[in-house]
Amino acid sequence: MIETGIRKAAETLWCYHCVYDPPVRCDAIIGLCSYDLRVADRCTELFRQGYAERVIFTGASGNWTSGLYPSSEAAAFAGRAAEIGVPEDAITLEETATNIGQNIARSAEVLGGSGRSVILVTKPQTQRRCHATAKKQWPDASTMTTAPLHEFAEQPVEPFGMDHLINEMVGDLHRILTYPDAGFQIAQDVPDDVTKAYKALIDAGFTRHLPDGSSET
Repeated sequence: MIETGIRKAAETLWCYHCVYDPPVRCDAIIGLCSYDLRVADRCTELFRQGYAERVIFTGASGNWTSGLYPSSEAAAFAGRAAEIGVPEDAITLEETATNIGQNIARSAEVLGGSGRSVILVTKPQTQRRCHATAKKQWPDASTMTTAPLHEFAEQPVEPFGMDHLINEMVGDLHRILTYPDAGFQIAQDVPDDVTKAYKALIDAGFTRHLPDGSSET
């Protein structure tokens, strides 16, 4: 259980981070791999609905997934997708990316050429960061961003519980605020209620996903 005020602030960030672009037929579905295999399930669902004939899974092994899977995140997601309906010959692995910028850039290299259209599938709370990164790192592509279709309370998965989710959302909002100046993402409007919720969660101690040396208080 979490306090009512903390939950309200966290739900405000959740709603801001969620994008859910309507999918349309495209060149490829790109699954940004992580600790949450439900992303592979969503990629499979979109594939089986005919939105693309190719699925790319991108991800090496990061701080949160080291030891979680036998090999790379991409291999684990591909295995899941193959189990539930994506033919193996429709799946491509990109097993070197360790952050969202690399997920986008290296998937672009896999597809090659310009003017591609893709559906980017990530965790619900990572959608806005994924969207902003794609628009900066792959500007000539037509990108749609989506995620598994569930609500805030359903997102925590073992061993990544509610505390982890809130820390992750706070850290990703920090990156949304600061990464445009570094050239990693496009700038986006952040409403006042989102800023207030973000600061309230930092004050409550949800700072573990903030970069080292952050000066926020």
